[in-house]
Amino acid sequence: MIDCHCDALWKMWSKAYEFANDSRLSVNREKWLNSNVQVQCFAIFVPPEVPMEAKFTTGLQMIDLFFDKIIQPYPEIKFITNKQDILSLKNTERGAILTLEGLDLIGSDLYKLRILLHLGVKMVGLSWNNPNLVTDGVMEQRGAGLTEFGKEVIQLLNQYNIWTDLAHISYSGFFEAVQLADFPMVSHANVQAVHPHPRNLDDKQIQVLIEKGGLIGINFVREFLTTKQYATYDDIYQHIDYLLHKGAEKNIIFGSDFDGSDDLADQLKNIDQYPAFISYLKTLLSDYTLNRITSNNFVENLPF
Repeated sequence: MIDCHCDALWKMWSKAYEFANDSRLSVNREKWLNSNVQVQCFAIFVPPEVPMEAKFTTGLQMIDLFFDKIIQPYPEIKFITNKQDILSLKNTERGAILTLEGLDLIGSDLYKLRILLHLGVKMVGLSWNNPNLVTDGVMEQRGAGLTEFGKEVIQLLNQYNIWTDLAHISYSGFFEAVQLADFPMVSHANVQAVHPHPRNLDDKQIQVLIEKGGLIGINFVREFLTTKQYATYDDIYQHIDYLLHKGAEKNIIFGSDFDGSDDLADQLKNIDQYPAFISYLKTLLSDYTLNRITSNNFVENLPF
């Protein structure tokens, strides 16, 4: 079982929550070890209110937390840098991948991105909701696409065999980036046709991701799932089922967005609640399909 997006680092940085067993974290060590998630991606997310001159330092502080509070103290948690690291994990071990959500923190400095890649970042979201010097985010009314600097960024990601994450990018930026990126993916978003939300994917976006072999991470946040007051397992399944009918069996993964929101689907608010959800999916999906969604799609498409 692999989950490609959580914001535990942001909470640890902003609220000083302890990774070991702080119950306010959806992903902490105790809950993680009690789950069936063997590999978890941890996103660096620098909030928009952080001043520009402090953004890169803030990102480095989150990387320091990743190594100092998640990797170093616990020998059973392994830092993942390549496919073999995942394949060699023992049943009692967990793997942690470092990712980046938004490129505000590099400004116009490509060398800062290279530093982050050298430190182990393996997935790079080009934007958050707001505009930056790479592209507009999905919530920017202007809706501009990639800048020339943004194209240089994608070239660098291709060179380093890094996932280009399009989870928060503007609509026009999405189609420009997906064509340039060797390894496109959307770490946490759902389906417009099932539930309209600016961050959910429409049929054209889904189709081009399928054609490019890109990945789509199913998000557990209620506002991405339904207009109802509470989201259920069934609401999540409706998005999965739609993607399957569109031919995305080899593209679906999970990107829970644990710790990125407090408004998650019922009975799926913490990482240790994954086993019950997977048991539910076993009643609806074949073993082959479930294995693809829970791990095989992610591992087979690893660019590094």
